[in-house]
Amino acid sequence: MGKYTNKIFYKVKGLLCYMKPILMFMLKGCPYCKKALNWMEELKNEDPKYAEIEVQMVDEQEQAELAEKYDYFYVPTYYVDGEKVHEGAATKEIVKQVFDKALE
Repeated sequence: MGKYTNKIFYKVKGLLCYMKPILMFMLKGCPYCKKALNWMEELKNEDPKYAEIEVQMVDEQEQAELAEKYDYFYVPTYYVDGEKVHEGAATKEIVKQVFDKALE
């Protein structure tokens, strides 16, 4: 899947910054996905630079047609700007790396 053309901007301390789009493939009943969602919320609450990050959630059962267009086997899987950056169970540090990649 190619890179996105839509740019997402957010403000940090009054400065307008560019953020790459994040897609998260997940399943509602997946315990690893639930943990990753908790890590995402925790990071957003801990650090203001992550507060405005938006993650487009794709439930592979509800959005199977979209999920089939991407190359992955395990959830959660994160894509940043169309590039797969993590697949499988995530730690807080991995979620932080995904967020940081979106802010590069």
